[in-house]
Amino acid sequence: MTCTAKKCGIRLQPPAIILIYENEMKGKSRQRIMPVRNFSKFSDCNRAAEQLKNNPRHKSYLEQVSLRQLEKLFCFLRGNLRGQSLAETMEQIQRETTIDPEEDLNKLDDKELAKRKSIMDELFEKNQKKKDDPNFVYDIEVEFPQDEQLLSCGWDTESADEF
Repeated sequence: MTCTAKKCGIRLQPPAIILIYENEMKGKSRQRIMPVRNFSKFSDCNRAAEQLKNNPRHKSYLEQVSLRQLEKLFCFLRGNLRGQSLAETMEQIQRETTIDPEEDLNKLDDKELAKRKSIMDELFEKNQKKKDDPNFVYDIEVEFPQDEQLLSCGWDTESADEF
């Protein structure tokens, strides 16, 4: 069965993921409620999202929903179970999904580094201009203004004398 996902959201009580999709064969919009079981305020959102996406009963419906979106929905659910308000949960998710340019990525453990890299990859894919885009221009040439005198660095002039 082929279906196109239109919207995806959560229901807090009882906890469930709700998917609104369109059946391509019949052209009708439908709603699928996927109950969330065995999820607590200590659960891992990434693991829960992977389990739901790979569940044989829901796999065909969730093909077009990204794992990142499901993970965010589970984070909202976990925040509710912890007693956080919606605004607090949104702020926490925003902090986790943005990259601080001043952060030293060398000091992160492997799991956190992989998470940051996946966020950067997703941002790159979102901002990438492709040949099919209407504003795509091949081989752009840009001249940068040279208003100020270029400052030379001492390290590059000294190393030329050594060779």
